Amino acid sequence: MRESNQSVTSDFTLMVLFSHSGPHVVLFFLVTVIFTMGLLGNAILLFLIHTDSRLHTPMYFLLSQLSLLDVGFPLVTIPKMAADFLQGEGSISFGDCAAQMFFLMLLGVSEGVLLSLMSYDRCVAVCHPLHYLVFMRRQVCLLMVGTSWLSGVLVASIQTSITLHFPYCASHTVDHFSCELPALLKLSCADTSAYELSLSISGVLILLLPLSLITTSYSHVLRAVLRMQSAEARHKAFTTCSSHITVVGLFYGAAIFMYMVPGTYHSPQQDNVVSLFYSLVTPTLNPLIYSLRNREVRMALVKVIGRTGFKSKR
Repeated sequence: MRESNQSVTSDFTLMVLFSHSGPHVVLFFLVTVIFTMGLLGNAILLFLIHTDSRLHTPMYFLLSQLSLLDVGFPLVTIPKMAADFLQGEGSISFGDCAAQMFFLMLLGVSEGVLLSLMSYDRCVAVCHPLHYLVFMRRQVCLLMVGTSWLSGVLVASIQTSITLHFPYCASHTVDHFSCELPALLKLSCADTSAYELSLSISGVLILLLPLSLITTSYSHVLRAVLRMQSAEARHKAFTTCSSHITVVGLFYGAAIFMYMVPGTYHSPQQDNVVSLFYSLVTPTLNPLIYSLRNREVRMALVKVIGRTGFKSKR
């Protein structure tokens, strides 16, 4: 009982990624710039989707939810990492660590499910264009978004509560820059092998089920594109889907490395690099990918810039 109480009241110590040496200061500055660009890019994309009537379509409604998730992901980890760098130590309370772990899982699972449902949206758009607004009516879009968020809440609630149930009476130094579940379990002084096995199995299911939907959707898309007679139609279909495929590759590539490749095949340093990639780089790249590949987003941005320039001249 005493050990359990100690685990609740004691702080954890997170790994500080950067020292105050010259190269590390440059890297920290680069992370800060990428973090700012990511927040700004996703905020602009959300603003454009909200204000431009041409973007009030099912695809962009789902994309707005992806941008919300991409705003949340870096906010959960990067400000704390920056504070640890400036203070020179990575102390975090048990409650804050639990909250960080919960929101990381919530956002990660929600984004994985949302990306798989967005592939269904692209499948309907290419394979059944005349019935697109019927299949993707408002109720269906809301159901998709609700499913993605509720999946994240459910998985995060279960896994966080089970993880916090274990006693942490040994070392409190987390070999990671954030409270990632696998890194935290290594500190438990109880036998977590059975839970780690169930965690691996559930992780595979959480990744493979959405991936199977994505694969099925894009196999239908590929067949539909190959049957198209018009080169212009094929190009439009490819352009529409390529942005989503790129985002899926970035997200699931990092997730598979972290949660499907056994821990013996990657070091804590590699885990930190991959975690930094999917919590910082991927959310920054997503709005750039969608804005550069989609003509509607570019036109909406030009329209806003033109309107702003006209007002400033007046």
